[in-house]
Amino acid sequence: QVQLVESGGGPVQPGGSLRLSCAASGIIFSRFAMGWYRQAPGKERELVAVIASSGNTIVVGSVKGRFTISRDNTKNTVYLQMNSLKPEDTAVYHCNTDGRSGFFAWGQGTQVTVSS
Repeated sequence: QVQLVESGGGPVQPGGSLRLSCAASGIIFSRFAMGWYRQAPGKERELVAVIASSGNTIVVGSVKGRFTISRDNTKNTVYLQMNSLKPEDTAVYHCNTDGRSGFFAWGQGTQVTVSS
């Protein structure tokens, strides 16, 4: 049974930083490209960043230059380092595969709220 458990979110002021973690179980983690996604209220879920099994990364859209994705295959964990946070980064953040072969069941996600 695959489980994805996100953590590390919380309230933060604009300009601040957070590091999100996603621990995976029930899969051979190192074989999967993993992604971070976010869903803001009233909006569709969007891809934020992807890291291949090789370690190559892609960061998309407005978070380029501010967010960094990484992984530790020994811990079955993928991370999202978020710097220079803006109010528009407020969302529930989820991890999952990169979607090319479908998704696992979505976890609960972790709420990030950027506000002064």
